[in-house]
Amino acid sequence: MSRILVIGAGIVGLCCANALRAEGREVMVLDRDPAGDKCSFGNAAGIGVTEIIPASVPGLAWKVPGWLRDPLGPLSLRPAYLPKLAPWLLRFLRHGTWSEVERIAAALATLSGRTYKDLLPLLDEIGLGGDLRPVGALWAYETAAGFAADARFRAIRRQHGLVCEEISGAEARALEPALGEAVRHAMFTPQWSHVADPRRIVDRLRRHVEQRGVTVARGEATAIFGNELLLADGRRLDFCHLVVAGGAWSGRLAGSLGDRVLIESERGYNTTLPTPGVTLSHEVIFAERAFVATPIDAGLRIGGAAEFAGLDAPPNYARSDALAQLATRYLPGLNTAGGTRWMGHRPTTADSLPVIGTSPRRPDVVYAFGHGHTGLTFGPTTGRLVAELVAGRPTSVDVAPFSIARFQ
Repeated sequence: MSRILVIGAGIVGLCCANALRAEGREVMVLDRDPAGDKCSFGNAAGIGVTEIIPASVPGLAWKVPGWLRDPLGPLSLRPAYLPKLAPWLLRFLRHGTWSEVERIAAALATLSGRTYKDLLPLLDEIGLGGDLRPVGALWAYETAAGFAADARFRAIRRQHGLVCEEISGAEARALEPALGEAVRHAMFTPQWSHVADPRRIVDRLRRHVEQRGVTVARGEATAIFGNELLLADGRRLDFCHLVVAGGAWSGRLAGSLGDRVLIESERGYNTTLPTPGVTLSHEVIFAERAFVATPIDAGLRIGGAAEFAGLDAPPNYARSDALAQLATRYLPGLNTAGGTRWMGHRPTTADSLPVIGTSPRRPDVVYAFGHGHTGLTFGPTTGRLVAELVAGRPTSVDVAPFSIARFQ
């Protein structure tokens, strides 16, 4: 059998399928609901090329208790889930040192450096080149202490060629007049972009790969047995290569091979306001509160927050409402009525690095998951790397830091 099976029809899985098909491979994409809601659909629409700083940083642990007590805070943890989260959380906290921050940032910078080289041709290929808004992003701060605390992160970004322009609150309001006086300091990152509609990109890419001859099928993968993929409905699909790009669910399938990975669903929430009453030209990142506001075709998307409750717990849409309410502190004219609420499962590893590479146990199994907040940003590059791995060619980026073996 010469067929390559790709598990997952989100942005990363579809980018893998597209890159493989471009090399003449027979490809099938399998997903529980190929056209249904994905983390890719409701993301904050940012092309975050500056997002090379890991989530676990020095001093973070001291902030967590306050965040958990704050109903408008950026973090929520359902107590019943804590025992299951503990192994991931302990490893996550271990990475919160400056040496680890610099190591992880250097690895992520190799992906960031390829972002536009791989993303722009893909958008043109699917006829959505005009959906990219290459206008930069504004990082807003309300306190001098918060702005000073991020100085070392700005320095790390600059070491990797990322531009971080420090500006005043007044200069930020000149760029975005809707911002209120609460914004005292800011940073402008001109290499950042955002897109008009992330869901349109995923839908168009899925149709594009189907038109090129890729089979997109419904099915839930449960285990790998020899050269067959076992499905929940009892079917078996054979393959020559298997690409696991199932987002936050990928750890279960990797575990069936004995490949351990510390990955969690970092459940993200947003509200898209159709008539926000304010106008933004850039994506605005409220750095101290860890949420963003992005102008997209559907309105203004207010997104962020991190909730740890696993893959199966029902959404708590009060988190979406809290984000919209919080945004009014910084956007005084914001109209929060009529918003569409959403929750998605961000696939987040304990070290903030994606898993890209072959299984140590099975060279015919390739992993491509765990991108956290950067699936849209790094998806096209991941697709390129997967095609290179399957072909046995040298990869455009050193994938050693992204190996699943680091969790063994």
